[in-house]
Amino acid sequence: MKFLNETTPTHDLTYSDVFMVPARSSVGSRLAVDLSTSDGTGTTIPVVVANMTAVAGRRMAETVARRGGITVIPQDIPIDVVAEVVDWVKRRDLVHDTPLTLTPHDTVGAALSLLPKRAHGAVVIVDDANRPIGVVTEADCQGVDMYAQLSQVMSDHLLALPAGLDPREAFDRLHEGRHRLAPVVDGDGRLVGILTRTGALRATLYQPAVDGSGRLRIAAAVGVNGDVAAKAKELLEAGIDCLVVDTAHGHQEKMIGALRSVRALGPGVPVVAGNVVTAGGVRDLVEAGADVVKVGVGPGAMCTTRMMTGVGRPQFSAVLECAAEARRLGRHVWADGGVRHPRDVALALAAGAANVMIGSWFAGTYESPGDARTDADGRRYKENYGMASARAVKLRTAEDSPFDRARKALFEEGISTSRMYLDPLRPSVEDQIDAIVAGLRSSCTYAGASTLEEFHERAVVGVQSSSGYTEGMPLHQSW
Repeated sequence: MKFLNETTPTHDLTYSDVFMVPARSSVGSRLAVDLSTSDGTGTTIPVVVANMTAVAGRRMAETVARRGGITVIPQDIPIDVVAEVVDWVKRRDLVHDTPLTLTPHDTVGAALSLLPKRAHGAVVIVDDANRPIGVVTEADCQGVDMYAQLSQVMSDHLLALPAGLDPREAFDRLHEGRHRLAPVVDGDGRLVGILTRTGALRATLYQPAVDGSGRLRIAAAVGVNGDVAAKAKELLEAGIDCLVVDTAHGHQEKMIGALRSVRALGPGVPVVAGNVVTAGGVRDLVEAGADVVKVGVGPGAMCTTRMMTGVGRPQFSAVLECAAEARRLGRHVWADGGVRHPRDVALALAAGAANVMIGSWFAGTYESPGDARTDADGRRYKENYGMASARAVKLRTAEDSPFDRARKALFEEGISTSRMYLDPLRPSVEDQIDAIVAGLRSSCTYAGASTLEEFHERAVVGVQSSSGYTEGMPLHQSW
């Protein structure tokens, strides 16, 4: 990457401070751009879901990996639960989604409570042999008594798709039958999944992130306190594909010691460590054993570190400096935090990041772990909170004495509760990924790049005023 007019700025920059200029391009189609990464994580799109309790769970991990990204399960989750989640994700299909199921005797209320858990928007009604006999959507439940049985409202006009059907043929069958979705069944007619028309289309546009055995990839995090090596070993034995050693201030002795103990295990998977914002931090973590360094202090939507402490660094400049040092050492960086629009993802990659970590942006989606709630205006939202907030610290220190928990709760650097509203037009993480990937592919074609490495090499970035940033915003109504 180089700056426009080859003038290096004298001050640090955020994503909003910069823009890219187009270059002569021979890339004829956005679909000709290869978005796979080279950091060893196996992602086919440069998207990592942050290890936040309100964001990263099994549904998120399954869905994002199916589209080529990877999810990091938080360090707060007990090891036995993480092992169960890893096993569950590894057994998911690469094309069809996991269905929501109920019986004909369950109630409309039960269906309505389940529907926001998945973006496909349907509950499959099954018999005692797990064969689909009907489908219920939210529209079927409108104006119906909450205690009515689903047998009274379900649609029994089903199109069942055989497992393993080519996605293009599945789309054609759904289109011809005027079905939005259909249950997927095995050779005995038992339910194994559900597929929508959009899901079939996405299966032809995305390449899943899979391990050597063709199973979906998943990562997990460990902190720097306690017996880090023992925790890391258990995570590795559970079958994770990437290990993230995580703490807010990554350039410290505890992190370096933790990294060395993890590296001594011979993990066999990429080891990510952070967070730092300087070249010196990158050097020290790489020397201690990191394959990838996580960059970002304070840019996250739930983070109050900069307002509380004055510590941090504008994210674009942090990624630019750290990525250059990591490349010099033959390693990689993830840009962690500060992305609010697809443009920010593109700019992080232009600056040299191998992957971009996203947290709060994905909190307001069907796939995040929390339950969907409705505010007084009828808008759906999910609760989100920072991982250095008092709420997160309370969960993380559950085994401490009451006195120690009370002492730690006095200090927080994050928001303990925030509402992340579901976008009515893009309520799924897959919808958000579509927007990110579409924007990123276009950015690459503007730069004349067919790979992310070429994108970094060819990107030309300029510095803009706040008015320049505002000028680029679309107007949803006349001025």
